[in-house]
Amino acid sequence: MKVVFFGTPQFAVPTLEKLLNHPAFEVLAVVTQPDKRRERGNKLTPSPVKTVANANNLPVWQPERVKKDVETLNQLQALAADVFVVVAYGQILSKKILKMPKFACINVHGSILPQYRGAAPIQWCLYNGEKETGVTTMLMDAGMDTGNMLLKTTTAIKLLDNAQILADQLAVIGADLLVETLVKLEHQEIKPLPQDHSLATYASLIQKDDYNLNWSKTAIELHNQIRGFYPNCITTFRNQSLKITATVPLDAAYIQELPPEMQNKIHKLPDLSTVSAQYGEVVCIAKGIGAIVQTGKGLLLLKEVQLTGKRPQSGWDFVNGTRLTVGEVMGNW
Repeated sequence: MKVVFFGTPQFAVPTLEKLLNHPAFEVLAVVTQPDKRRERGNKLTPSPVKTVANANNLPVWQPERVKKDVETLNQLQALAADVFVVVAYGQILSKKILKMPKFACINVHGSILPQYRGAAPIQWCLYNGEKETGVTTMLMDAGMDTGNMLLKTTTAIKLLDNAQILADQLAVIGADLLVETLVKLEHQEIKPLPQDHSLATYASLIQKDDYNLNWSKTAIELHNQIRGFYPNCITTFRNQSLKITATVPLDAAYIQELPPEMQNKIHKLPDLSTVSAQYGEVVCIAKGIGAIVQTGKGLLLLKEVQLTGKRPQSGWDFVNGTRLTVGEVMGNW
């Protein structure tokens, strides 16, 4: 089966590598987003997908707007591919492109459709505290993740999973599911299933304000925001910005979901049930772990943070490095 691959971030890499290493497929070319300038050094940096494509001597096309780039459109048409595979490419394909391959354009989407259509399904499912997610392969149409579904697979979400951890897991799951989808599609062993549009939810692009922490929220709401929008959630500390990158909600309802080693440490903490403090106030220093902060409801342990201009550090190193004391307050950004 002759394949053209559309994809950009690391999430798409396992699928591309799976196709390259499978004898049933021939990857003809790769379409990815243009190189971007990164913060450090402001150098143009290729996408992870382009890096893999270059290593395998594949033709790579990087149009600014693929549906309006005449040269790329002509090249795609000339390839006469059996299928276009799209994994987190980052641009909408036109109807003209969707009609080019012999079989179809197949999308690998990181959610259980029709839930979390859109650009950031992994982040928003964590933000909303979902216990399960998955990957769906589908036939692409002109809508935003509205096409007929082909195959689905699900996976549980753990309490301490963040967007990076979950994306890495789903990327591998999606690669396997895509191969299964293509093989079954070629042998007419899949019956496409229409989505129930009445059940659809949307995962919009993340905005800068979504990273701002408000300590009047509950501990579990803050925890889900921090892991969902990892590693960018921000608060203030001593009149400077502070990223919070990993937390643990200390409500009894969630303790059993933690790794045994973490459970043992938390069980050794003093009883804080009668503590009265303002939102964002440090109420306890957990030895060997980090600071415990009062929220609108419940307590939140700061497991990992990042000071401006510094590398991420454990909550305990943060306590020691700043000589943090009980009574100090984290501010809303």
